[in-house]
Amino acid sequence: MDKVRIGIIGMGNMGKGHAGYLTKNEVKGGELTAIVDTDPARLDWVKENYGPDRFQLFDNLEAFFAARACDAVLICTPHYDHPPIAIEAFRHGYHVLVEKPAGVYTKQVREMNEAAAKSNKAFGIMYNQRTNGLYQKLRDLVTSGELGQVRRTNWIITNWYRSQSYYDSGGWRATWAGEGGGVLLNQDPHQLDLWQWTVDMMPKRVRAFCHFGKYRNIEVEDDVTAYVEYENGATGLFVTTTGEAPGTNRYEVSGDNGKIVIEDGKLTFWRLRVPEPQFNREYKAGFGSPECWKCEIPVPPGQGGHKGITQNFVDHILKGTPLLAPGEEGIKGLTLSNAMHLSTWTDNWVDLPIDEDLYYEKLQERIAHSTFKKEVRQIGHMDVSGTH
Repeated sequence: MDKVRIGIIGMGNMGKGHAGYLTKNEVKGGELTAIVDTDPARLDWVKENYGPDRFQLFDNLEAFFAARACDAVLICTPHYDHPPIAIEAFRHGYHVLVEKPAGVYTKQVREMNEAAAKSNKAFGIMYNQRTNGLYQKLRDLVTSGELGQVRRTNWIITNWYRSQSYYDSGGWRATWAGEGGGVLLNQDPHQLDLWQWTVDMMPKRVRAFCHFGKYRNIEVEDDVTAYVEYENGATGLFVTTTGEAPGTNRYEVSGDNGKIVIEDGKLTFWRLRVPEPQFNREYKAGFGSPECWKCEIPVPPGQGGHKGITQNFVDHILKGTPLLAPGEEGIKGLTLSNAMHLSTWTDNWVDLPIDEDLYYEKLQERIAHSTFKKEVRQIGHMDVSGTH
């Protein structure tokens, strides 16, 4: 096998974006050969922009899967449909690369992960921010022990400004039935993934305060403050919103050997000359603090964003290259957002792993009263129109 034939499922903004670099042959060993979308206008767009005969085009999944026109699928559909489409793709013997988020609720995503494990096929998720050199270097400094034991994580990510007109642009947007959540599920999946990936640990419990429709006329969360505790005694804070301007994007990780800050495209290591625990044991003069050096850490170049993840996925299939973003890890960031919702809905702490049945029950209550009424579809007629 010297190339991977790729089929895109859903030609919304994300599907079109992936098609752009694939058609320019910017992924070595990858070739776009098939596209499926239930919206005829999207297929017409493909014909107008790429010609009527360049790809095999389909308007339903049954025909798409049966045609064997590709080896791997890239799923770019509405959030709820990611897991069922992936499961069906595995059942038909395809490799799967899924857009973020992995799904809407962890119970559904766990079923997807189980299907992937049984399939013996490649499974990746489009966590393109894992290709960013800033976060790769932070992960390296933490996992190598350079920062020492992590004591605190703080991420203020409030530069997701969205106007009411953005939400009004599609009836599915910012609804429980259409998207399954708000800022946590639409804007923040990358940050929630990076929050746990860079420090290589998940919290043990979460207490969150989500505000629903605080700044906009929407039914889902647009303002969140969450506090977490880790097994080693560390604590963390995650603050996000789509309703503030100007916003902030600052990620800070403190450890025994100082703190690391990512902000404005820079990584700064405020490094202690002597680790704090050692200084505390040895220092006898009362007032005082460890000597601290401000170090501007050189950051390696990024690995291509979306294109980089797709290249890594293709290389994994062709060469056995380890996946930078294994699909099974999509459940981790989703667990954090589910826990934040559930903590708010129950007005209480939520221990991890979460009670998946309780989360599903609470979510269904909100879907039942959602302004967007999601139809129950069979797989062949599933909504494979693109989103975002």
